[in-house]
Order: sequence, then structure tokens, then C-alpha cells
Amino acid sequence: MKIKSAEFVVSNSEVEKCPKNNLPEYAFIGRSNVGKSSLINMLTDRKSLAKTSGRPGKTQLINHFIINEDWYLVDLPGYGYARVSKSSKQKFQKFITNYFEQRQQLVSAFVLVDVRHKPQPIDLEFMQYLGESEIPFGIIFTKADKLKPKAIERQVDEYCKELLKFWEELPPYFITSSSKSIGKDDVLEFIATTNEEIEQLRSNL
Repeated sequence: MKIKSAEFVVSNSEVEKCPKNNLPEYAFIGRSNVGKSSLINMLTDRKSLAKTSGRPGKTQLINHFIINEDWYLVDLPGYGYARVSKSSKQKFQKFITNYFEQRQQLVSAFVLVDVRHKPQPIDLEFMQYLGESEIPFGIIFTKADKLKPKAIERQVDEYCKELLKFWEELPPYFITSSSKSIGKDDVLEFIATTNEEIEQLRSNL
């Protein structure tokens, strides 16, 4: 997939105020310091589509970006380590839950995980929530440029072993680096293929 256009549409904290059309949506979420904004900018080939910040927890709203006029990339607040008040954290964690459970246009979530770290309970718990809620998701391992190939392989293998303790099969996963543009084509091809499948299903109705 070639990204021809990527435009910001709306930010809000209420699912009811999300775009009303029926375009497919892909939601990106992860811990607050996982490099989500940099990944979004890399995927869309835009330097500042998503605002990057040295302070974790910058994203605190549901952010919709329309890509190629035919699907939405949704940037969601990170979980964990955000330097915000407890009440603020509870508020936006609530609308994250509302988004996942109410947004019918959502096709897949992408859970971002820093490939340098061992499986973290907070990430595994969130994936478990998605699974129990029957929300399709993939895993995007970020910051692959920080490790050598063998180390990446070991880290991913460990993550897969941990997931298979609770899952019958693994979700799709991708190895990425925003600074080196690693994994960009893989993620976009997954989205393009999924969009084609959705279009085919709709045409058969």
C-alpha cells in the first residue's frame, strides 16, 4: 500500500463523536513510552502527523486520521506510566474501553510493544482483555533498531511462548523500527489485504 494522503480529522473523548461513516478503522495503542507517535508518522510518511513528545502520556484523546480517503488510523492514549493525575487516567481509560466495545467500524487493534523488554504484565493483560472482548488485534514490536537480529529473535520467541500459555494461536505480529522504516511495508500490506477482504465481503452481501 502506498500512502497518498493522510489527514487529521478529529480528536475527542466520546465514541459518539467519532466519524459517522462506515470506513474501516485500525486503532494503535500501547504503553505510553513505546514510540507510538513515531510509528504512526513512519507508516504514513509524515514527519508530524502524530505529535511526538519526550514526555510519556501526551496522547489523551481518541485521534482519527483518514488515510488515502478510504480508512482511518486511530491513535489512542497509552496505558501505564503516563504522568497524569489518577482521575484523568481513569477518565481516558474509560473512553478507551468504550471505544473498543462500542465502535463497530473498528477492524483491528495494534498493540505496540517495545521489543527490548521482556513480556510485561500490563501488555499481556490488555491483550487478554481484547481477546475476551473478541476484538481482533495484532502486535507491533517497536524499536527493532535498538537490538541485533539474534536478540530480536530471542525476545519475540519469548513473547510468543508467553502468549501461547493463554492463547491457542498467536495473533499476527510485526517487527518495526520508526527510525529505520523497518516493518512499514508489512504493516501496511496487512491493512491493505484486510481492507480488500472487507470490501469483498460487502460486495457479496
